[in-house]
Amino acid sequence: MAKLFGTAPEPTGELQQAIEKFLGKKIRVTWVPNAEYTEKMNVTLASDSIPQVVVVDPKMPAFVKSAQAGAFWDLTDKLDKYPNLKPADERTALNASVNGKIYGLYRMRPLLRSAVVIRKDWLEKVGLKEPTTIDEFYEVAKAFTEKDPDGNGKKDTYGLIIPKWPSSSYASASPYDVVETWFGAPTGWGERDGKVVPGFDTPEFIEANKFLKKMVDEGLINPDFATLDTAKWNEPFFHGRGGMIIDVNIRSRQVLDLFREDGDQNYGDKVTMVGNLARSDGKKFSYPFTGYADSLAISKQSVRTEAELDNVLKTLDKLATKEGQVLLQNGIEGRNFKVENGDTATLINVDDPAVRTVQDNVDDAFTQLSTKGTMDIGGIAYQRIPPGQPYRDIIAKQKQLVEEDLKTAVHNAALPVVAPTQIEKGPQIDKIIGDARVKFLSGAIDEAGLKAEIQKWHAGGGDQIITEVNDLLAKLPK
Repeated sequence: MAKLFGTAPEPTGELQQAIEKFLGKKIRVTWVPNAEYTEKMNVTLASDSIPQVVVVDPKMPAFVKSAQAGAFWDLTDKLDKYPNLKPADERTALNASVNGKIYGLYRMRPLLRSAVVIRKDWLEKVGLKEPTTIDEFYEVAKAFTEKDPDGNGKKDTYGLIIPKWPSSSYASASPYDVVETWFGAPTGWGERDGKVVPGFDTPEFIEANKFLKKMVDEGLINPDFATLDTAKWNEPFFHGRGGMIIDVNIRSRQVLDLFREDGDQNYGDKVTMVGNLARSDGKKFSYPFTGYADSLAISKQSVRTEAELDNVLKTLDKLATKEGQVLLQNGIEGRNFKVENGDTATLINVDDPAVRTVQDNVDDAFTQLSTKGTMDIGGIAYQRIPPGQPYRDIIAKQKQLVEEDLKTAVHNAALPVVAPTQIEKGPQIDKIIGDARVKFLSGAIDEAGLKAEIQKWHAGGGDQIITEVNDLLAKLPK
């Protein structure tokens, strides 16, 4: 069972057939739309029909509960004899673990990919350079709102585009979280006075949200920030209503695609990107990611014996070879991509509908089954790029920004552990923080009200979570 971001591949489709031929086995995948995946996973975990392999967030409370109750294989000491399944990075493996136990094969992702995507043509129109500090970022947002960057003579633009974000997680790589880290708040959890605490329990969290509220009050952020569908995040940027997006750096390529596909011959002049931004005092704190996105976990309900487990792990081991990962993440060489410079998969035949289907199946589905990542982040599949110099330029810039920002990354200190009370009460009380943040930004509550909501989190089980997180971290091997 895996996430789906578009149309489900046909079981008889070209790419699935190629994967099955490579494995020498038939595979059956239950594809579930991403928006419905958490709900479907909760239902599946409570059922008696868990697939052999599931793609799952290893920190998801229902999964942690199931795994600790014995519903999934503990792979901690079982991977050494499968050469392609051994963790590529021990720290990331620990981050993806449940208190040091490995219940799945983590899917490698970039350790740092936060960035600000900017309308390059608007910057030139308002006469400003790319921002490097929070103060310069504010100046750009203000100019994009007030200086008619689209040149239509109307006051109908804003600086920053923020979509609705799930309130159930207060540290989920949202634009809010990134800005909070810029101000010096911990990413997720961090040490304060010798104790690890959640990021929202710091003065920097309050300062960051006061800054964001100022931007909301001045009309520098889209007025529908609390309701804009994340699936439509690119639209205001493309249609000339908003000028900046704080998100993963690959979004720069998504918006380049929109301008190129629209027939804009100068699409490379529309998009630029900067990395994480320094504070007013010159100190820089960059927002990192976990180094993984979900894990492939193996069900004890469907895989009952050590012999069956060995069969599944051998299959996953073969899928984790370079040839297998290229099929999952790049597609079929010579059919929809060609290799250039030994490390780049350049798309070809992009106007052939059948080839486009292969590419869509990669992008929207099969890449979810991959574990090794691409060469540019230490993996083994090729980095994929469309043809065209603007893409090469933005990828070169992305690489440069990542290398720079990794030097100032603020890593989540609590990633390796999952507190029992977090499993029991976390989904309910974390929602308090997400909701309170949006209420504060929209003016429904003031600063005192925001702080009162944070105290509700503490009283609702948060204090116990903090104690447990610190105790669990102390028990991890040093």
